[in-house]
Amino acid sequence: MIRNAHSRRFPAPVAEAEALLDTLGTPDDRLWPGEDWPPIAFDRPLAPGLAAGHGPVRYVVESFDRHSIRFRFTQPRGIRGHHEFRVSETGDGCEVSHVLTGRSRGLSWRLFWRPLHDAVLEQLLDRAELALTGHVRAPVRWSAYVRLVRAAQSMVVSRITRSHSRERRAKLPG
Repeated sequence: MIRNAHSRRFPAPVAEAEALLDTLGTPDDRLWPGEDWPPIAFDRPLAPGLAAGHGPVRYVVESFDRHSIRFRFTQPRGIRGHHEFRVSETGDGCEVSHVLTGRSRGLSWRLFWRPLHDAVLEQLLDRAELALTGHVRAPVRWSAYVRLVRAAQSMVVSRITRSHSRERRAKLPG
């Protein structure tokens, strides 16, 4: 069983964090760290039933309201479950959290998905902190393992892309 949680508290009104969450997946996204990760993409405005994803990860919106968005995974095949963003009020501000719960087959979660998931979520919380406070107290630093996995992933994608390009050129007339 997987239960992976990331959260951060901010001295900011809940309404500001909710407004930040509302930008997720939009052209004005202030939350998703798209400069370093595949962009999050929605096939239409945020609503239950919406198909969404980033890179090879796919999910469907199960529920959405002003303080939470819950997604159910549809890809990769080895992971079953959901993940949820939530904004909660605290006595001195708010908390932005993300919880992933589910099951996985094999070692892909531990060896591949979890390190990348942890890195992207901590970067997302850095972006929330910057948007809500104007600074990031302790920016996330990728581990050597995350850098290695990303480099390996980049090489595999590059080889697949080159292979597909050669196949397309071979099929062209002339």
